[in-house]
Amino acid sequence: MTIVVTGTDTDIGKTVFAAGLTSALGGRYWKPVQAGLADGSDAASVVTLGVPPDHVLPEAYRLTTPCSPHLAAEIDGVTIDPDRLALPEVNGPLVVEGAGGVMVPVTRNLIFADLFARWNTPVVLVARTGLGTINHSLLSIEALRSRGVPIFGIAFVGDPVEDSEATIAALGKVRRLGRLPRLDLLNAATLAEAFAANFDLEAFR
Repeated sequence: MTIVVTGTDTDIGKTVFAAGLTSALGGRYWKPVQAGLADGSDAASVVTLGVPPDHVLPEAYRLTTPCSPHLAAEIDGVTIDPDRLALPEVNGPLVVEGAGGVMVPVTRNLIFADLFARWNTPVVLVARTGLGTINHSLLSIEALRSRGVPIFGIAFVGDPVEDSEATIAALGKVRRLGRLPRLDLLNAATLAEAFAANFDLEAFR
């Protein structure tokens, strides 16, 4: 089983959610393209949040510049070959994390939504609960659906905003998986506890 984790924007808690899901499933984690290494990598972050190091697959591309992968690659003098971004085969569940939002360019000719369509595997859309999330979420859902990407469901991160969460699920016709609250103390133990309390793990199996 492979689940792709993408988001409506950058820095919304996608990596934290992916770490929680990977740990809960006892699966493997893969970030195909990492752009920006000065503050560490998302692969390193999920290890600090409870994913065993040997369950983290190496990135296909590690780019130093913290910006969209297409530009980071150009700045670093790297050519991203989409064929290197084929889904790896692993034993057990695999959680794959995209970069930024669904329309972020991987190359000048390929955006993540198109890459997800190539993979044809279920996608979880992670969305914040703050102001603007209805627009960003519905646009992301539309972009995925127009490309035939199967949407597994939507997961929220942040303080509860019941009307926004319910409206997105209803208008977007997507399954509402749950909401991960912002944690004052974020570590492997608190994330595991919060994930178990706010998501039905059986929904992901």
